[in-house]
Amino acid sequence: MSTRTTNTALRTWLPWTDRQGRFSALRAAAFALLLVPALMLLYAAWMHQLGSKPWTQAIHQIGTWTVRILIATLAVSPFRRLFDWGKLIGIRRMLGLGVMAYALGHLALYCIDMAFDWGLIVSEIVKRFYLTIGFVALIGLVAQGVTSTDGMIRRLGKNWQRLHNLVYPIAMLALLHFALQSKIDVTEPVLMSGLFLLLMLYRCLYRWKLPVSVPVLAGVSLLAGLLTAGLEAGWYAATSGVSAWLVFQANADILTYQDYASIRPAHWVVLAGLAVALGHGLRARKARPPRQARQSAPAPAA
Repeated sequence: MSTRTTNTALRTWLPWTDRQGRFSALRAAAFALLLVPALMLLYAAWMHQLGSKPWTQAIHQIGTWTVRILIATLAVSPFRRLFDWGKLIGIRRMLGLGVMAYALGHLALYCIDMAFDWGLIVSEIVKRFYLTIGFVALIGLVAQGVTSTDGMIRRLGKNWQRLHNLVYPIAMLALLHFALQSKIDVTEPVLMSGLFLLLMLYRCLYRWKLPVSVPVLAGVSLLAGLLTAGLEAGWYAATSGVSAWLVFQANADILTYQDYASIRPAHWVVLAGLAVALGHGLRARKARPPRQARQSAPAPAA
């Protein structure tokens, strides 16, 4: 193998290059953003800003970022279609590996906090339901991470797609783990769950070959918001006995009382969906040829 070929092969492994070994601004930006949460945590630890229980705080922060990056990873495929952005698929593997790395970091910090008492760690994972489902989700993420290489794709064949379709139940387990460990305040778990529902609705549009237009996407965002509000109300009713109707009704306070300080997860989900609908509309309008050019185009031969 020539030196030039070897250098090209090595460059393809760099996180900021594409498969041809060329610099990719998109991949470089994605890689830089993946490093930000870890750097923020290191800075907070260095400045003693993690409170009286720094290890516990670090565990929670890394776990939260794991779920956030997981949701971002799931957004790649629908966004690629909605915005006709083919290059976006090039960062999906990197984001998936980032999710696995942060999930393993989450577990490593937990082991450090437990002073590497393996007997206690195992017993806690077995006894505590939220730790059990979190560990199952971690195993699933690791399995998907180690099989994400081109070689594993070839070896597994059709089974590879079946394995990686499990990312959706894995994401649901991770969201449930997130909500259970959050205990009283589940604002962010509900928000992440609502965004997950929004992404699943986008996938349903393409799977069922439904029309994808700005009005349809706006309707999907409203539906996702209603589902998020219902999820929040059901969670509080099941875990704390609070009236589900009162929690659901609280989502309307922003309209009834113009109390914009009480914005809830469902509202953020609707706003995110409307932003996607607007972006899709602008992208479709930009891709459409001007009216004059369409009229002057020659008619097809009979």
